Amino acid sequence: MKIKSEKDFWSGIMFLVVGIVFAVGATNYSMGTGARPGPGYFPLILSVILAILGAVVLFKSLTIETEGGDPIGNIAWRPLLVIVGAIAVFGAMLPRLGLFITVPVLIVIVSLAGDEFKWRGVIIAAVALTVFSWLIFVAGLSLTIPLWPSFLTK
Repeated sequence: MKIKSEKDFWSGIMFLVVGIVFAVGATNYSMGTGARPGPGYFPLILSVILAILGAVVLFKSLTIETEGGDPIGNIAWRPLLVIVGAIAVFGAMLPRLGLFITVPVLIVIVSLAGDEFKWRGVIIAAVALTVFSWLIFVAGLSLTIPLWPSFLTK
């Protein structure tokens, strides 16, 4: 069988594998019922949808011809490492420095992954995402996320 789109082939494989792995992991939680879903219900549904999407993309890569075979280019290591590093920094900073400092720092670090960095856009995004995060997670969902650094709130 000939791969007609290399990008779609590997994307489909990735979606399919991640969907299957998470579906198996979700079965370790209680499913509940349709009327009263348990903690494993939503992850299972999402992972099955992801696996189906992966299968469709994989099927497309093997059946629909693309010009030049749509090869995979070089891996963009810098953005990949900056974003993974930013997530690690966010996880380490949030309990210590709180939401109102950690989210803007995350936005600044992640903005460095791109080719275009403009302070105005980064500041607007940082303010908007910080307010949005507070509205969703603290005001809306009532999660106990520290808002300010622990040394300021004592």
